[in-house]
Amino acid sequence: MAREAEIVADAREGRAVIGWKLDRGQRTELLKAFPPKFAAAVADHVTLKAKVADDTPLPRALPARIVARADDGRGVEAMVVEIDGSSARPGGGTYHVTWSLGEGRRANESNDVLASRPWRRLDAPVALALRPARFE
Repeated sequence: MAREAEIVADAREGRAVIGWKLDRGQRTELLKAFPPKFAAAVADHVTLKAKVADDTPLPRALPARIVARADDGRGVEAMVVEIDGSSARPGGGTYHVTWSLGEGRRANESNDVLASRPWRRLDAPVALALRPARFE
């Protein structure tokens, strides 16, 4: 994962976000397998680094899997993701997919939920089809 850590360390500040997008077909299947707890299903991407310049290199395509689930019971649900065998995001935080949100809640609140409460490990990890991407 050294390249991803280098990308994070070298990134200049900007408005883009880099990471990995979920495969749209797999997203549909995952939402059936793990029904969202809150009204707005998100299940869109895994962030490597936010607020980077538009020319920041994309990460590599790496093995990924969902390993745990967490929610605050008040409107934020997230799936913990391992990328290349680790859930620790370079620069701090936990790799995750914001799964669902309640009214008035924001996706970036998933970071706080994951840092403040225990996760519920899945009985069996679920492989994810992710593609490197840039998004806002």
